[in-house]
Amino acid sequence: MKNSLTPQGEEKVGIILLAGFLGSGKTTLLKKILSWETDLSDTVVLVNEFGDIGIDGALLKNSGSDVVELTSGCICCTLAADLKQSIQNIWKRFKPRRIFIEATGVADPASVVSVLKEPKIHEIMTLKKIITVLDADYWEAREVFGPLFYSQLETADLILLNKVDLIDKIKIPQFLDEIHQVIPNSQVIPTFHCGVDPETLWKVTHNEDLGIKPIHFFHNSSADHGLHEKDQQNHDHESTVIHDHSTESTDATNYVAFSFQNSEPMDENCFKQFIKDLPWELFRLKGSVCFKDRTVLLNFVGGKSNWGSWDGPSETRLAFIGWESNSEKIIQKLENCIIKS
Repeated sequence: MKNSLTPQGEEKVGIILLAGFLGSGKTTLLKKILSWETDLSDTVVLVNEFGDIGIDGALLKNSGSDVVELTSGCICCTLAADLKQSIQNIWKRFKPRRIFIEATGVADPASVVSVLKEPKIHEIMTLKKIITVLDADYWEAREVFGPLFYSQLETADLILLNKVDLIDKIKIPQFLDEIHQVIPNSQVIPTFHCGVDPETLWKVTHNEDLGIKPIHFFHNSSADHGLHEKDQQNHDHESTVIHDHSTESTDATNYVAFSFQNSEPMDENCFKQFIKDLPWELFRLKGSVCFKDRTVLLNFVGGKSNWGSWDGPSETRLAFIGWESNSEKIIQKLENCIIKS
C-alpha cells in the first residue's frame, strides 16, 4: 500500500529553497516572485524566522499564497524535525504544487537539503532549485563571515548578486569575475531589489514545471521586442543583421537589452568560442542559432549554456540582456561568426 502522503499524480511537489546571509534580500525576492502574474492558489510559502516574532511572514500574508512560519530557531539545526513535520503537514492540508522555503540568514542550505532527501519527504516532493541572494557589499567583506557564507554560495543553483545599485559600478565586473573564480560552476546574475524575471530564475525547464508565466522586469518589457517589431520591415532582406538599440535600457540601473537577427548560417566553432568569451556582465542570451547542418535553441543564463532542439525558422534570432554591456562590441564579434555566402 502506498504511503498516504504520496501525491495522486505523477508530478512531485516542487520545492524552491531561498538562501542567503542576513539582510541580503531574500524576502524582497520572495515578494517579487509572489507578485508575478500566475495563480498562487497551489503555492505555499514556508518562512523560517530566527527568533520568536515572525516579521517576514507578516510581510507576505497578502501575497495570495498560504504562508506557514517556523520561529525560534534555524531549520538547519534546532528546527530540522519541525521542518520535516511542517512539510508533511503542508502536503496533508494544502496539497500544493510548489513550496517556497525562505531559510533564515544563518541556515546552511546543505543541511536543509539533507532533510528534504529523507525518504518520506522525497517520496512526495523534489527540490527544484536553490537560489542564494548575495548582498554585493557582503562579497567584499566575505573573509569575516566564515564557512557558512561560502556554503550558501557553493550549494546554489543560481546566485543573485544583489544591491549592485548601492556600490561603485566599477566593482561589479570585478565581483562577478571573483565569484566565478572561487565557484567555477556557479550561475551569477547582478540584480537590484532582486529584479529578475521567471524565465531567468528557473530557466526553460523549471519555468514549465512550476507553472510560472514568463514576464520581464526590465523597463522596456522584452529584449526581443524589437525583433517582432522589425520582422515585416526585413522580411525581404533575410541576411540583414539587426542592431536593435531601441530596446536598450538607459536609466540609472545600467541594464541593457538588445537583439540580433540573421538568416545566414553561423560557424559553429566560432559561435561556441563567442559564447565562452562573453563577459560575465552579459548574463542572459536566448534564441535560435542557425548552423550549416541544423538550427538549435540556445538558453544562456549567468555563464551557463543549455542547448535544445528548434523546429522554427532556420535563422539566428538572439535576445541579449546584461549589465553595463557593450552591445556594439558584442554584436561585432557575433558578426565575425557569420559564414558569408
